[in-house]
Formats: sequence, structure tokens, C-alpha cells
Amino acid sequence: MANLASNLNEEQLTILKDAALDFALSHGLVVRPPPTDDATTQQGGVINAPVALFPTPFPVNAFNNAVKIQPLYNQLVHDISQDDAFLKDIMESLSTVDDFVKRLYDLYLQVKKEGIAQPASLGVHRSDYIIHLNPGQDFSEAEIKQVELNTISVSFGSLSSLTGDLHRYLQATTGYFSDKIDISALPSSDSIESIASGLASAHWHYGSKTAKVMMVVQPGERNAFDQRWIEYNLLNKHGVVLIRKTLAEVADQGRLDPKTKALFIGDQEVSVAYYRSAYATTDYPTEKEWDGRLLAERSLAIKCPTIAYQLVGAKKVQQVLAAPGQLERFVKDPETVRQLRASFTGLYPLDHSPEGLAAYEAALKNSDELVMKPQREGGGNNIYGKDIQEALKTLTAEQRNAYILMDIIRPPITKNVLLRKGQLQRADVVSELGVYGIYLHDGHKVIRNDNGGHLLRTKGVESNEGGVAAGFAVIDSLLLV
Repeated sequence: MANLASNLNEEQLTILKDAALDFALSHGLVVRPPPTDDATTQQGGVINAPVALFPTPFPVNAFNNAVKIQPLYNQLVHDISQDDAFLKDIMESLSTVDDFVKRLYDLYLQVKKEGIAQPASLGVHRSDYIIHLNPGQDFSEAEIKQVELNTISVSFGSLSSLTGDLHRYLQATTGYFSDKIDISALPSSDSIESIASGLASAHWHYGSKTAKVMMVVQPGERNAFDQRWIEYNLLNKHGVVLIRKTLAEVADQGRLDPKTKALFIGDQEVSVAYYRSAYATTDYPTEKEWDGRLLAERSLAIKCPTIAYQLVGAKKVQQVLAAPGQLERFVKDPETVRQLRASFTGLYPLDHSPEGLAAYEAALKNSDELVMKPQREGGGNNIYGKDIQEALKTLTAEQRNAYILMDIIRPPITKNVLLRKGQLQRADVVSELGVYGIYLHDGHKVIRNDNGGHLLRTKGVESNEGGVAAGFAVIDSLLLV
């Protein structure tokens, strides 16, 4: 692929950098800086969100396919969440080796036993893909391969939209000092509006004009501005007020109406509990956070996601679905099965099954083309290459069940210029596409099942991980080719 920055001199790059920084700071394309000893910086300072200075080339057919199948994944998540037996088989096995999954599954069972107060459920999902290019294959023929399906606390819906706006602004004002970029090839993403619209749909379905949406957040959230854009859009476009609470604050300030099970934070009724936390062990440092989660799950508030949706996002579920006949348990239409399976890559268990034992032995011999994944969300948890063999040697046969193996996807390498903390870095990069989905079900029928925009994350080829918040990648946008 063409190197968009190859013919630009340092003066031109500086012009682009300065324009990008001003745009970012004036449009809220920002994050809070890492914690320092400078209290002033922590309280009021911001830095530009890490972004790519140029949009990254991406095959238009692969992009269109990812957008096309997102509603299929939205529906699949819901259908799996309704199959207690399927979840039981997977979660009981994982619960013996993963304490966090066990706590989540125990919470799920407890709420099911008590009786579900709110049959409606809202999903804001994101399916992540890397494009795979076979040797000798043209870039335009590359295919999407799913990395993971995220069902809780999907982030960067706002900052990804703004990054696309940034790239279109730079193209309109500077032309990127070349004729290589056609502005019509830079698709916009409506993920800010889509996520806010999904929350509004759930709020109005709840049926109380005075209730508010509650975003459950992490203490000291550095990525608050990505969240605030959704809050502002929800208010300005839909007239719905959003409040922000941590899990501990839900536990301290929350109560359930003894008759209706409506959730109140103080004297404020909550229509939707929208989680932008609660996906990692670090979100539950004490029992108080678990108490807050249980209170919300017991309540009449519509959950985004429900605990069942969160469990469906476990990597083990992704691996099981790839096995012969498992996807067909939930999807009866052969064409839908074909479309979904075409996006799968090689996925293997590490359990006691013959397939799991075979995968274990194969990985001990050659792990160069594999990635070993736990059930954790967020960046920094995967194990790659030779490190897999060392990790497998330290795990018992039972402990291995907490992981799956996945074939490494080999994407084409492009070149870009990354902008972090005001500094430019030329880099060889690979990119990961995320497609958002909005899904609302009332317990009897689907109310909405939509695409929700897209995200592109780009990272240096020396980085295995793709999490922007974890410091591995930058936010990017698409140049469709």
C-alpha cells in the first residue's frame, strides 16, 4: 500500500501535527494524562487522545462485510444468553479455574433464582476484526477475521467518530499535501449518536419520564471524554439525563423499591444501568463493588449489558461456537451460518477434550502462529509466540481450561505517523476494525437491531496488543480502497 507520508517533509508534518492538536483539544478528542504527582494536571489537564495522523487504507469489501454481519452477531449474543444449558456447560467448567468468571456466573444464577425483574435487555456490542491476506492475494481481496466479540463496556465510540472528523478536516484544509486521499473514501462513523440513541430507546421503553440513565464508571476514569460525548448527545438529542456512578457508589447510595424493584440512587429512579466498567477483576477491589453489581442486576432497570450478555462475551464461548455444529444450535439459516463462519479464525480449546489435548501438544511444539487468550476483557492479557510454551509449562491441566488458543491473523503492514502526547512517530503499523451494534429486546420480541458505527485502532507491528486505553494502540479512521 502507498505510504501517505512518504513525500512529506518535516515542515508539512509539523503543520499537520499542529492542526491535529488544535482540532483534538477544541473538539474533545482528548484523554486525561496518566497519574502524576502534579495535582493540578490530574484535576484539570488533558492531552490529545493517541491518534494516527493519516487515515489507514482498508479494503472496502471487507469493511462492508463487517458492517453487514453485525446485526447477525447482535442477534447471536441474545440467543445464546437465553440458553441456560449452553451457558451452564461452559461457565461451570470455567468457574473451577477462573474466580472472576465464577463470581459473575454465581451472580447470574442468584438473580435467575430470585426471578428476573426486568425482561428487557440492551446490548451495545462491538465485534473486532483483523483483515487476513493470503500470500499472493491482492489487498482488495483481504477478508475479515474476528478477534473477539465485546459485550460489555465497549469504548471509543465517541473518540473514533471524532478521529474520522479530524482526518476529514485535515484533508479538507490541507489536502494532506498530496493527491493520494479522496475525501469520499473517508467514511464517517455515527457511533456517538448510535450509542446514545440505543440508550434513549431503552430509557423510553422503561417508561418513566422522570427516571435517568446511569453510567457505571471506574473511579478516576482517564477516558471520561469518550463517555461524556454520549452523555451530552443523550441530553441534547433525546432530552434524557445521565448520571455517573461507580459500583461502590451504587452500593452506598442505591436501594430497590420493595414492590416494583425499581432502582433508586438517592431519590433518583434509574431507567438504564449502562456499564462502562465491571468487566475486570480490578473493577471489584472489595465486596462493596460486588454488592453494587448485584443490586443493579436485581433491579427493574434495563441493563446494558445484562450479566448473561457479559458471560456470552467470554473467549471460551467464541471458541466453542467455532466447533462443528455449535453455531447451528442458535442459527438455523444456512446462509447466515456461512456468513458468520467466514469471519471465524482457527480457535482451539485447552481443556481435557481430545481437541484440547491435541492443541496443547501442538502448541508445545510450535506456538509461533498462535495467541493464547484468557477470559479477560481489556488490553495486556494475551500471550504470544514462544511465551505460550513457557506459560503452558507452568499451568496445571485444570488451569489450562481458563484459556483458549487462536491462530494469529497476519494482516498487511502499512505505514503511518502516530501522534501521542503531542509527539510524532513514524511507524510500520497494522490495524484492527471494530463494528458497533445496538440491540434492544423486550423479553418477547426485538425492538431494534442496528449497526452502530465503527472504530479503527492502529498499532506498531512490534506491539501484539490492541487496547488504546491500555497504551498499545492509537485511534484511527478508514481510507476505503
